[in-house]
Amino acid sequence: MVMIHPFKSIRPATEFSEKIATLPYDVLNSAEARELGANNPYSYLHIDKAEIDLPETLSPYDDQVYEKAASNLQTFLQKQWLIQDDQPLLYLYELTMNGRAQTGLVTCTSITDYTNGRIKKHEFTRPEKEVDRIRHIEACDANTSPIFLTYRRNEQIQTVTDEWKKTHKPVYDFTSFHEVTHRVWLIDQSEVIDQLVTAFAQDVAALYIADGHHRTESAVKVGQKKKDAQPNAADTAEFNYFLSVIFPKEELEILDYNRVVNVPIEADFFERLSANFSVTKTETGKPDQPKTFGMYLDGQWYTLTAKESLLSDDPVDGLDVSLLQNHVFAEIFDIQDVRTDKRIDFVGGIRGMKELEQLVDSGEWTAAFAIYPTTMDDLLNVADAGKIMPPKSTWFEPKLLSGLFVHDLETNDV
Repeated sequence: MVMIHPFKSIRPATEFSEKIATLPYDVLNSAEARELGANNPYSYLHIDKAEIDLPETLSPYDDQVYEKAASNLQTFLQKQWLIQDDQPLLYLYELTMNGRAQTGLVTCTSITDYTNGRIKKHEFTRPEKEVDRIRHIEACDANTSPIFLTYRRNEQIQTVTDEWKKTHKPVYDFTSFHEVTHRVWLIDQSEVIDQLVTAFAQDVAALYIADGHHRTESAVKVGQKKKDAQPNAADTAEFNYFLSVIFPKEELEILDYNRVVNVPIEADFFERLSANFSVTKTETGKPDQPKTFGMYLDGQWYTLTAKESLLSDDPVDGLDVSLLQNHVFAEIFDIQDVRTDKRIDFVGGIRGMKELEQLVDSGEWTAAFAIYPTTMDDLLNVADAGKIMPPKSTWFEPKLLSGLFVHDLETNDV
């Protein structure tokens, strides 16, 4: 079973919440962040992507960037744009997009649970991305962005959180990027906090990383380093935990994560494709069932339906993204490593089919492939099997905003 840990969040003063909260650092490049933060001194991007306050010629990984992030965090606290709660609490964070709501419990989760496999992953991470967040966490002495976790719904936890939302007013309630409404509640009654801590400890066997593998690895490595430096510290020391938002899997939606390729189309392409897929022309490329794919080539959409011989009960090999990778990209185009091969790129489903058409029609890409979304059960099954999904298998919407919660590691003065 898993531990959750109430904490004293650093969070926006209510009147600044909408101005501070922003898109997460890893969905924006530096130029986009500069544009968003240019006319908003309250934007959390001044902390999360502090290069926006330094010369454009400076590398975003320069020492000065991390120093600036720490300095800006202290400035936000001094100006009381950010405040810190004076006692450990739990929080509820509800996001509503297109009429669909999902509510997560904001808490800290245990590094020990991660290293012991009770917080399960489904992706590999890249060391260079870990290093960036490690340096950011160390400079700020804080988990500056939450990890997006999920679990199999528990009725007792659901009843407690639903009741709290019904009987208490949110401290934040605003609509922001992509018309998503964000609402946050403070759970400040000790008996309710104890109830939730106990329910996770007794009834929740595992948590699963939905999004944020690099942030998780970074937070864990920082925590372990601090633990090694302070071997006599109590188990309750803040560096033994990392900031998380935990959602029931039943409330989450994974969007399609599509692909574009820039490759020559050989004369025998359709013949080779037909060996593993039934190919038909269609008006629209969006697949309406698993094991079917949309392909946009030379101004025409096609539906590719995987033949029975390709199907697999293996939790990874049976994924739609695996079928496309193994039997089209690798077998026909010789794209073996999608992490490094510049001939392939990835397009989040929120951009729609028109985006795929425009990318191909522009001549920058040869063909586009639309994929039926991976399911939450797929994700949990892969993680339970101790396996790894292909890169870019999942696209979650809506995104958790950054700046609403910061977890103080409390080691600056040690």
